[in-house]
Amino acid sequence: MDEVGLGQRLQEARKKAGLTQQELCQKANLSYSTLAKIERGAIRSPSIFTIQGIAMALGSSLDELIGVLPSGSSILPQTPKKRSKSGIRFVYFDINGCLVRFFHRAFTHLAEQTNVSEDIIETTFWHYNDAVCRGEMSLDEFNRILAERLGVQQLNWQEYYLQAVDPIQEMRELVAWANDNYRTGLLSNIMPGFIDAMFREDILPRLPYSAIIDSSEIHAIKPEAQAYQIAQEKAGVEPHEILLVDDSRTNLMAAEKMGWHVLWFDDYRPEESVRRIRQALEPEAQS
Repeated sequence: MDEVGLGQRLQEARKKAGLTQQELCQKANLSYSTLAKIERGAIRSPSIFTIQGIAMALGSSLDELIGVLPSGSSILPQTPKKRSKSGIRFVYFDINGCLVRFFHRAFTHLAEQTNVSEDIIETTFWHYNDAVCRGEMSLDEFNRILAERLGVQQLNWQEYYLQAVDPIQEMRELVAWANDNYRTGLLSNIMPGFIDAMFREDILPRLPYSAIIDSSEIHAIKPEAQAYQIAQEKAGVEPHEILLVDDSRTNLMAAEKMGWHVLWFDDYRPEESVRRIRQALEPEAQS
């Protein structure tokens, strides 16, 4: 990889966006030293996930950002992407209940450790969940409130969450296959920093996604229209060329109103759901 060329092009993209290094670091949740080294060309083969985070902070898709890199760079996608028989070119996957089995047992763990009933824990959690997922409340503030309600000195919800979720293996394989053949992205209602944490823990497939739509960063959650509008802009395709795979029928109905294709995922029958997704993504015949 031409690290110097990559650094120069990232610097140009940052300046075009009107951001200082400090501002970009804050938006991308990246250390100043890391960004400075990338722009100097001092990091050998920087992580695709780091570049992806920078692309999101700059308001562009990964494809748009890396598309201006030198043609010989190893970070460029080499495989032409396909179109399905129904016209799908981009696939968004939900996370909770789709790529990972849901975190409800975290409530049980908290109840066991605090001697507080699960209904009180869940009521408190869901009362504030949307605000945190929209980025209106910080995770630290949420942890403080939850700890107070449960009568403990401190609490780290992210730790309970990471211990409670299980990757759905069938979907892990499916997402890798879809990424090889189509442009893919993640579209999730989720708390700040959770996606990065799941990548670090290898809970989510580490793939070169074209877009990652984190509700806490865009300040909108599904099924709000704004979340789909932003996701559509990041996908860079027409509405009828997007497929959303989600376990919430409410979220799917909102996406359908936007003109997207939709598929409901049943984590109790993942094999059947995967089969339906593969059928929907059957590529059109090559001429």
